[in-house]
Amino acid sequence: MKVQLPNPIAKYFAADRGDANAVAECFTENAVVVDEKHTYTGRQAIKQWKESATTRYTYTSKPIASEEQGEKTVVTSRLTGNFPGSPVELRYIFALDGEKIASLEITP
Repeated sequence: MKVQLPNPIAKYFAADRGDANAVAECFTENAVVVDEKHTYTGRQAIKQWKESATTRYTYTSKPIASEEQGEKTVVTSRLTGNFPGSPVELRYIFALDGEKIASLEITP
């Protein structure tokens, strides 16, 4: 069964298959990403974050659940790859601004 995701979030997971520029374009100009206890603000920082993650690890991410929690969309995704602890399920907490992502927090 395929998980139904809002369009900006579906675009993010499609772009996450390898293109850091495409990932960055999913976000608003001043978006914030929090991942592995680091905060990245703005598209350029988000692009660098994605490039770094892609350089360090090869992985696939498959959304397995999605739920609305107030103003946020929480997506649970199974990541499988060459990183410690693989596979792992992570929670992606998205806040949207129209057709762009305003913030993303990734937590275990």
